[in-house]
Amino acid sequence: MDRVRVERHREVCRTAGAGKPEVRSRNPEIQVDAKNCNTESTGGTAQLGRPNNPPAPSPESMTWGPKQVGPRVPRQARLLQRLKTKPLMTEFSVKSTIISRYAFTTVTCRMLNRASEDQQVEFQMQIPAAAFITNFTMLIGDKVYQGEITGREKKNGDRVKEKRNKTTEENGEKGTETFRASLVIPSKDKAAFFLNYEELLQRRLGKYEHVISVRPQQLAGRLTVDVSILETAGIASLEVPPLHNSRQKGSGRGEDDSGPPPSTVINQNETFAKVIFKPSVVQQAKIAQNGILGDFIIRYDVNREQSIGDIQVLDGYFVHYFAPKDLPPLPKNVVFVLDSSASMVGSKLRQTKDALFTILHDLRPQDRFSIIGFSNQIKVWKDHLIPVTPDSVRDGKIYIHHMSPTGGTDINGALQRAIGLLGDYVAHNDLEDRSVSLVVFLTDGKPTVGETHTLKILNNTREAARGRVCIFTIGIGNDVDFKLLEKLSLENCGLTRRVREEEDAGSQLIGFYDEIRTPLLSDIRVDYPPSVVQQATKTLFPNYFNGSEIVIAGKLVDRKLDQLHVEVTASNSRKFVVLKTDVPVGPQAGEDVPGGPVPMGDREGDPNHIERLWGYLTVKELRSSWLQTDEGEEKERLRQRAQALAVNYHFLTPFTSLRLKQPAPGAGRPEEAHGMSAVMGPETLVQSLQGASTQPGPALEKPYQPRIKISKTSVDGDPHFVVDFSLSKLTVCFNIDGQPGDVLRLVSDHMHSGVTVNGELIGAPAPPNGHKKQRTYFRTITILVNKPERSYLEITPSRVILDGGDRLVLPCNQSVVVGSRGLEVSVSANANVTVTIQGSIAFVILIHLYKKPAPFQRHHLGFYIANSKGLSGSCHGLLGQFLNQDARLIEEPAVLGWNPTHPLSPQAGEGAETILKVKGRQVPVVWKQRKIYNGQEQIDCWFARNNAAKLIDGEYKDYLASHPFDTEMTLGLGRSRGL
Repeated sequence: MDRVRVERHREVCRTAGAGKPEVRSRNPEIQVDAKNCNTESTGGTAQLGRPNNPPAPSPESMTWGPKQVGPRVPRQARLLQRLKTKPLMTEFSVKSTIISRYAFTTVTCRMLNRASEDQQVEFQMQIPAAAFITNFTMLIGDKVYQGEITGREKKNGDRVKEKRNKTTEENGEKGTETFRASLVIPSKDKAAFFLNYEELLQRRLGKYEHVISVRPQQLAGRLTVDVSILETAGIASLEVPPLHNSRQKGSGRGEDDSGPPPSTVINQNETFAKVIFKPSVVQQAKIAQNGILGDFIIRYDVNREQSIGDIQVLDGYFVHYFAPKDLPPLPKNVVFVLDSSASMVGSKLRQTKDALFTILHDLRPQDRFSIIGFSNQIKVWKDHLIPVTPDSVRDGKIYIHHMSPTGGTDINGALQRAIGLLGDYVAHNDLEDRSVSLVVFLTDGKPTVGETHTLKILNNTREAARGRVCIFTIGIGNDVDFKLLEKLSLENCGLTRRVREEEDAGSQLIGFYDEIRTPLLSDIRVDYPPSVVQQATKTLFPNYFNGSEIVIAGKLVDRKLDQLHVEVTASNSRKFVVLKTDVPVGPQAGEDVPGGPVPMGDREGDPNHIERLWGYLTVKELRSSWLQTDEGEEKERLRQRAQALAVNYHFLTPFTSLRLKQPAPGAGRPEEAHGMSAVMGPETLVQSLQGASTQPGPALEKPYQPRIKISKTSVDGDPHFVVDFSLSKLTVCFNIDGQPGDVLRLVSDHMHSGVTVNGELIGAPAPPNGHKKQRTYFRTITILVNKPERSYLEITPSRVILDGGDRLVLPCNQSVVVGSRGLEVSVSANANVTVTIQGSIAFVILIHLYKKPAPFQRHHLGFYIANSKGLSGSCHGLLGQFLNQDARLIEEPAVLGWNPTHPLSPQAGEGAETILKVKGRQVPVVWKQRKIYNGQEQIDCWFARNNAAKLIDGEYKDYLASHPFDTEMTLGLGRSRGL
């Protein structure tokens, strides 16, 4: 079978070579996996559409969902089978050619199925958010699936508009998207993936940055990153920093300059540079044994004149790069608007305050500023803009410090007040110096108070700003209305950024501000003779900030033109700047770059990079206009123009789709299949297989679903212990009221099986009206394995540290399996970690994450024992002491209708007390209900009060360890033999 599914996600992910189990059909087909859409695919065409009356899926096409077809295979058997037959990645190579800031990139991944049966593989590539995919091709054995860009049907346009509310490429939102494709490789056969994408590198803080994701997810037989840079203006500087594993590429401060990754070779002359990163398998293993190397980054800048900029012409197209420097900065009138609603509680507000403290110190003496905090109410620090002085900065910091989170979110009111402050200041001051008026607006939510209708907020803001105030927005977290923030910035000459929940909001806010902290020009206008230039991209710009760049491209009416007249007018401080020049335009041929890729598979010769750059900018500007307009006819006209241009240049956009052409069996002509109609870049239009998303996030992105039956014996929550006595079909539960910082011995079998498990508690305030004074949760689970060799595991909600001679750090937001010396660790992204020891001991650690944690909630862990066969009869610890025991009720409970072999009736009542006999002791217990497996299953249990007095050996303090890896058990080794 040749099953293909292709997806593109706006998230940070990895490149994987391992497949996922699925129900397979033997019929050749191309298939799309999409959430909330239906797929029709029977060897012909797979269409992505709305789920209006979808046909009932056949069992063969159901590849996801909570139900499984066929007998369930034990988890460990599946894991071992996958490790034995995992397809081998023989090559992972990335080749980029950058010509005058425009980058062509080709990714090649080759896989070999060594198994004696068909195997599924998955290719994932993280690409820049601003890039356009231009082609994708797959080879499966001797079959070729060639990609083709076609126009999307109009009926899907609304859905694309809705689904793209997280992307702002024109505004340069930092971030990445993930392209996915999976297929089944026949036994002993090969497969290859070829992905092409293009992007215009944006200049930020004085540097262009080219980022290549190197995450093959396994050690590749041949791994190469090859980047060629040709800049006719001359390369002024070039640097290759170490591999970067963070989602966010640079905050603008504190960059690591310790040198390029090992095996990197850099060759450079005045106008050309070649950078090659080619680590051997051994070098890859030293960087990351799991194959997740990180981002390979190249930063560079070019030489530029201080006047009109760099203008290049090629075959009837031109591009104009304008980036002046050494100009006096314009004064800023800036209002910082900070969301102080209840949802900002905790680290978000704290980090934002710290960032604003730093930003206030960066204000210049000629700047003026004010501060607004908003929730239900709009709280203005000063009712007018004030000059920057040491005293005003100090007072502003004090005001920010005293902000407290409470109430709802009045976005409209806060924006109106901020624009009003700026308007009043400009209107009542006869300014000799020209200045720039800015609003820096930060929120983490949606409008809930005052005006909440999005269109009215946009209209009110546009009417108030009237093009005189630029609004720069920052959205924090996963619940923010980013579509609203995007439009606010697009319509009001600003930029926007998104900060994910798990990221450092403070450093990114500072980095964002660094890009706009130094305005050099305002009201920039670039003119070309209309009789000479046609279809130029945007030529009016409200501001130019130091370290950035203005880029304009267009067509020349006459290719035989001798010179091009260019005129730039702008405002700088107390004067107008007028720059004029005539640029020589002679017959020019395309530059020949050795080894440069040819991104258009069906065109002969090298592409005109300036023509493609013009197409790239034009499509992005058309999409921006399409997003801003609400007038039906104009919106449709913009959509048609953008679609036609994107199809012509093979750009994958919201208006186009990518189809795979597959030769039909026994036919002479190819049949088309929309196998990639899910790749509606560059926004996440398709989700992963249900419950298998690897997108990092603070919410429980993939709640644990107990398809694999594990023991109820566990400790979870605050912390609640559950012990399952399988022989007597009794379940006993108890609580331990520990103190923050306590390290509890959960399993202690160091002398026999060599396994010790400890858990460290973290504290939290008690919920309102609760009976407890505080809550405690497990923030760290540590596992020490002493046989056959010593290994240490430290598990937190964010990472797993495995130290068995070589230290390995695994992030919990990415799925990965590693193993050595009888120890296997399997991370299921943002869901759980499974630790298997010698095949006979298995623990499952659930990861509990909260999207917006209340003050009494903490990210924490739950510990479940899945397999205890390898633990000895002398095992001890709060859970371990019960693994080889049994229990029985010696007094029938005073519960009507109770049956020990069936779940208790909820009508029984919890007050009835009975006696449980365990380990020779009689323990008073009462009936209760508990939820386990992340709340997915409710169980009945007999509850032992008073910190499990009489139930456990000794008392609570006997189970306190001196440190997380302490193996000394002061209690129970002698007693355990008699249990």
